[in-house]
Amino acid sequence: MPPRLFACFGKPHVHSSAATASAEDQRGAVLVELFSSQGCATSPEAELLVSRLGRGDFEVEAPVVVLAHHVDYWDYMGWKDPFGSSQSTVRQKAYVEALRLDTMFTPQVVVQGRSQCVGTDQDALLSAIASAPKFPSPALQANFQRPSPDSLQVLLSGALKMKVEGQANVMVALCENGLLTDCLKGENKGRVLSNDFVVRKLEKLCTVKDISAKKTVSGTVNFSLWQGFTSSKCGIAVFVQNSAHQIFGSQNILLPDNM
Repeated sequence: MPPRLFACFGKPHVHSSAATASAEDQRGAVLVELFSSQGCATSPEAELLVSRLGRGDFEVEAPVVVLAHHVDYWDYMGWKDPFGSSQSTVRQKAYVEALRLDTMFTPQVVVQGRSQCVGTDQDALLSAIASAPKFPSPALQANFQRPSPDSLQVLLSGALKMKVEGQANVMVALCENGLLTDCLKGENKGRVLSNDFVVRKLEKLCTVKDISAKKTVSGTVNFSLWQGFTSSKCGIAVFVQNSAHQIFGSQNILLPDNM
């Protein structure tokens, strides 16, 4: 690999449908975030590991909510990651600063916004999940609407089920599974790359400050959709994050198949 600053180590009608959170137990879910790129030779190995984690292939002490953020700083290598975004790069940079790391690299996993490891290190990943602080998962209910063929509106309401001291943001990620890409150039040239839990959109639902665990929060997020959007392959992840980028609860919500 070349010398670098970064190191490389997985319609026109309105349709309304309601959904509730998938079952996360009372210990609460742990948010696992992978930062990767299709332009990084070792990211596919990490993508596979994180996909297996999200599918439940490993025995872990708590449920997990998995997000795969594709960064864009490897695009110069000859292959532009179709899922890469500057938003993902900015999010990773914020973790680098919060965790006081020397540099950004892929693949990297961040757990609960508090610890990190190389994305291919299965033992380190499972250890980080086991030792991560656990918080009750929010109990938000979702109502989905399609105000236009290229947009999705998500109305969320419910209790965060945790006391928030100070200020925190409630974030909503729209994710897609089962993505296959023929990689024609770059370090993964000739490979068919498989990606799950890919963050296609990430928006803020609301900001909360000094609220009780029983306090109901509500809000609406609007996602612009991409060509080929298929609701059966997608879901949303909701998580609460403070100004230090630490996670205080997360939950998964599936999209209805007929959206």
